Amino acid sequence: VQLQAFGGGLVQPGGSLRLSCAASGSIFKINSMGWYRQAPGKQREWVAHISKGNTTNYADSVKGRFTVSRNNAKNTVYLQMNSLKPEDTAIYYCNAGVITSTDRLEYDYWGQGTLVTVSS
Repeated sequence: VQLQAFGGGLVQPGGSLRLSCAASGSIFKINSMGWYRQAPGKQREWVAHISKGNTTNYADSVKGRFTVSRNNAKNTVYLQMNSLKPEDTAIYYCNAGVITSTDRLEYDYWGQGTLVTVSS
């Protein structure tokens, strides 16, 4: 199973970006999906999470500005980021709990990360 994230880039403060993360491989079912980020010199932190039933949760720092969604038919999770701030600058990683078709057990997978830079 592989997760591939894309959509990062350079954006001015107040701007928007949409990240995508697609899962591929021996997938039977995907349970939770989410996003984390790691800013320079800081530890990785949780950003948002969406369950298979589309229940969402957000870190306080992004609540009201970011929206997480998913397309189960495409095994893809999205992160719409609005009103971006310089402190949102980080490498963003997607995460998914995947039940594989090989052994029907759930494993935790991570994408390779995509860089978001918020700067004027």
